[in-house]
Amino acid sequence: MKTLKGKRVAMVIAHQGFRDEELLKPKEILESRGAEVLLFSTQKGEAKGKLGAEVQVDGTLDQMNVDELDALLFVGGPGSRQFFHDATAHRLLQEAEKKQKVFGSICSAGATLAYAGVLKGKKATSYSTERGDLEKNGAIFIDDSVVVEGKLVTANGPHAAAAYGEALVKLLEQ
Repeated sequence: MKTLKGKRVAMVIAHQGFRDEELLKPKEILESRGAEVLLFSTQKGEAKGKLGAEVQVDGTLDQMNVDELDALLFVGGPGSRQFFHDATAHRLLQEAEKKQKVFGSICSAGATLAYAGVLKGKKATSYSTERGDLEKNGAIFIDDSVVVEGKLVTANGPHAAAAYGEALVKLLEQ
């Protein structure tokens, strides 16, 4: 098994209302393989998940430097809607795509990628309520748990969190 030592992964979460397992499971999988996982949100300090998980945020979106990352991931949950039309989130995703970084989303966070324009012409999935957001922004919606296209990984919800984490590991090992 290859190690992800030296790989840096940014996971973007809502400060209130991220979906706990959509952060914690992929993070655990990535860290168990040696990746460094950094948490970003709208503010530093303690962020709280929908189901009660509490995590420390490493930095704010405006402090993120895509050049220092190997992957940029957006976590779902009810709070993730705040990023759907966030100009900073969109700029970071566009930069990650342009620089051929691994990037992705799980659950409702797929809409953020769609509105950023980085899903146009690509196969992707999300939580079913965001399907329209993906399609109207040019994504080819695939009704599957995890979809990988190039450097893009998307998952459709909390039950897919482990498979999403494993798919990210495979891409980061390349």
